[in-house]
Amino acid sequence: MAALVPAGSSVLASKSAGASHRKMATLGNLSISPPVKLPGFLNFQCGSIRSSASSGIKAQVSTVEQVSAELAQKLEAPVVVITGASRGIGKAVALALGKSGCKVLVNYARSSKEAEEVCREIEASGGQALTFGGDVSKEADVESMIKTAMDAWGTIDVMINNAGITRDGLLMRMKTSQWQEVIDLNLTGVFLCTQAAAKIMMKKKKGRIINIASVVGLVGNVGQANYSAAKAGVIGLTKTVAKEYASRNITVNAVAPGFIASDMTAKLGADFEKKILEAIPLARYGQPEEVAGLVEFLALSSAAGYITGQVLTIDGGMVM
Repeated sequence: MAALVPAGSSVLASKSAGASHRKMATLGNLSISPPVKLPGFLNFQCGSIRSSASSGIKAQVSTVEQVSAELAQKLEAPVVVITGASRGIGKAVALALGKSGCKVLVNYARSSKEAEEVCREIEASGGQALTFGGDVSKEADVESMIKTAMDAWGTIDVMINNAGITRDGLLMRMKTSQWQEVIDLNLTGVFLCTQAAAKIMMKKKKGRIINIASVVGLVGNVGQANYSAAKAGVIGLTKTVAKEYASRNITVNAVAPGFIASDMTAKLGADFEKKILEAIPLARYGQPEEVAGLVEFLALSSAAGYITGQVLTIDGGMVM
């Protein structure tokens, strides 16, 4: 099985309706006693003024209510931190959540231009976003990333651990450095980010953590001892943290993709690709957007509130 390729600020304005209120008050104070018949043109003008003033007030009230609703929505929008979000699955997840109105921190390691483009797309779709360049295998970088989100938005509601790398090789040829690099980023990085985000979620007794694992963490794969071990570790970590923090209303789940279309799959030879597709009952690669849809459900849906400690495979039926 080839390695999966992980994906590597508003102004409120309102206007006073005081002038319109004053105009209506003047009309309202007109007193005619005993009743007299006003000239037709005056009756018409008074009616027009009253109607115009009333319409103006209604329009302004409607505008204020709309702006207030938009502001409330922005204040209540979930804050999401996504690691490795500049491309691939991470990018698809960031765009999906941004389109849903979330405030998204787009983490990247080296792809700053791609990360900035993701932010622009999120903002164009109605969400809010900022980027953070950092190595999630380093505790100092993780602490700085979490602080960036907190300084900008005051909380973290959803943590999505997606960052990962591959350094493939058969066991007897694998260097210790290849093993350690994958374990550090793919497993230790998840540990550090989960620990940092959970501290915030514990205080408010609410939060959702989604870890991007892999089907190779369930079944293994030739040439990927490091990657398989790291993803199996992510699955074990997911289940343990889910048990530890269920009492704090924090759900923790893992999504395990199979073969997802990427730059890597596009470069596979025809013969190798044929073998891969033969192993997939649905006979096709998955799309990043399909993974993003599942992650979005776990992150935002009230229907996902009773799901925790689970590993959800999205692999076209490879693992049954």
